[in-house]
Amino acid sequence: MAENGEDSPLHQPCEASCKGDSVVSDSRALKTPLVNAKSCREHKDALKLTATNMEGEISPYQPRPPSRPRLSSKSGSVEETVRARRLKNSQESLSDPTETGSSTDSLKEDHTVSAPGGFVLSGAATIRNNPESNVRPVSAITRGSPVFRDRGGSLSEYERRPTSQQSDPTDHRMRCAKVRLSPVQPTGALPALEKSFASATLRAANRIDRDCLDYAVLAREKHAERLHRNLSDSRLLENMGSDSASVNSMRSTYSVLSPIRPQDVRNRSFLEGSVLGNGALLGAEELDRYFPDRRLGIYIATWNMQGEKGLPGNLDDLLLPTDSEFAQDFYIIGVQEGCPDRREWETRLQETLGPYYVMLYAASHGVLYLNVFVRRDLIWFCSEVEHATVTTRIISQIKTKGAVGIAFTFFGTSFLFITSHFTSGDAKVYERILDYNKIVEALALPKGLPDTNPYRSTPSDVTTRFDQVFWFGDFNFRLSKDRVDVETIINRTVGGDMGALLEHDQLSKELKEGSIFKGFQEAPIHFRPTYKFDIGCDIYDTTSKQRTPSYTDRILFRNRQTDDIKVVKYTSCSSIKTSDHRPVIGVFQVKLRPGRDNIPLGAGQFDRGLYLEGIRRRITRELKRREAMKNQSSSTICTIS
Repeated sequence: MAENGEDSPLHQPCEASCKGDSVVSDSRALKTPLVNAKSCREHKDALKLTATNMEGEISPYQPRPPSRPRLSSKSGSVEETVRARRLKNSQESLSDPTETGSSTDSLKEDHTVSAPGGFVLSGAATIRNNPESNVRPVSAITRGSPVFRDRGGSLSEYERRPTSQQSDPTDHRMRCAKVRLSPVQPTGALPALEKSFASATLRAANRIDRDCLDYAVLAREKHAERLHRNLSDSRLLENMGSDSASVNSMRSTYSVLSPIRPQDVRNRSFLEGSVLGNGALLGAEELDRYFPDRRLGIYIATWNMQGEKGLPGNLDDLLLPTDSEFAQDFYIIGVQEGCPDRREWETRLQETLGPYYVMLYAASHGVLYLNVFVRRDLIWFCSEVEHATVTTRIISQIKTKGAVGIAFTFFGTSFLFITSHFTSGDAKVYERILDYNKIVEALALPKGLPDTNPYRSTPSDVTTRFDQVFWFGDFNFRLSKDRVDVETIINRTVGGDMGALLEHDQLSKELKEGSIFKGFQEAPIHFRPTYKFDIGCDIYDTTSKQRTPSYTDRILFRNRQTDDIKVVKYTSCSSIKTSDHRPVIGVFQVKLRPGRDNIPLGAGQFDRGLYLEGIRRRITRELKRREAMKNQSSSTICTIS
């Protein structure tokens, strides 16, 4: 900037006012009164002081004074022209939607100037008090304010252009005077989301197949959209929140399964695998991949159906209760006095469990039915399944009382499931003990499966030859108390504490004495007696026999290693009332161990015909339901009264 202001265009209006005659001769439209020489000199001194202060400051941007403003073609004074132009710029600034700085803020950031006479005026105040001067206020940007010192690159492209390329000096002055505020940070915590977007697909355990999820996955690769839906289970996750991150996290170059290298396929030999080997199909590596915590979920249900031909309309409450967070890996269903049509019963079970489960095995002994369902992606780790039956009747052809057992190995853990029906009668405790002894001695299992721990097995007790044993059914043990006293205790019970009733339970007494179910345990009972009810209601027996309510239906378990079996739930299903017994269900978490590849594998065998029939019924039921809803909505008639 020049030392004196005479060479600067800023002083051209002042010189024009001092040389009134020459200005009038150059432009006839200007009719400005002459300003005395004293006021011009004072104005020049103030400009020199302003220029000196501006040179002393270090600024990232050095402003250039605008050239002479364009004169209006209409007759008028310079003062009126400048005021009109300033008013126009002010209106444009107020109407600019991108303007973020207020007039009060810009005044605080303006550079102060010491005016003659001892007054201290800011740049904006100087222009306001001296409208004839074109001195531009030095804003916070020209002074290098801390707010803008960190934003050296925040100047617009227009401000970086040379003066010759800036068309309108008024627009240039308006752009440079804008104040850019720093981002506003929230003063408090942000409100919480209404829905939790926890993604169930990212869990390491309890994973389900990708086709089980009912959300729309839009993959726009190769200009195509793929929609993954499941017709029969479109209601599974309709209430579950999902975000795009969760959906995108499932996408993989290969699939949701871990990729396999060709070299691993060449070198891997399952037959040579062992517990410590990495190549074993049933070894530790494969076990940890499917069960990181090495815990297997087992769901057991036992029910005396009383031989009824009619089955409940819906078995969801029996197998899929609403208070369970996750479905289990295995479903074991034992029935006593089953319905005449056994195949229809199995089809109904498959229809209820849906396409995610397959029936691994089914066995029967007269009207005793035992079914094992497993998640379809776990059948490759199951051995061949074996079963055996025992009758406790004197005449073996009568198969109403006895037991049926199913045995198999899963990874390196052997399982035995037994359902049985003991002798009935309030006082026949000894006969029931004989039934138990006969079953444990005569149940011929295992047949071809290797014993995982032969050193702890006993030839006279089948339950000692397996790692995990579950025994359930209608044991027919009663409460040794009068019915009136039992009903009085039931009515006084608060909070599910059935200790007063269990003091009179025959099975609990025999378990303590060790005369039956040696080595077995039972979870605490917090439900009402499951026998005997009138059909279709919750009233205990009102017939002439007036049978005493009792805990005849039970689930017991035994394990070789301590704490291998953890009880998750043990209760009854009170919503199914088609029999005089209430079903009893139990949910367990069982410890798994890696195994050797020396067992006969089942190789994924299951009942394919039952699977297809169950899925067909499930889809047909869903289509009928939708059709009924459609007809109901279309037949609705609005009446105006």
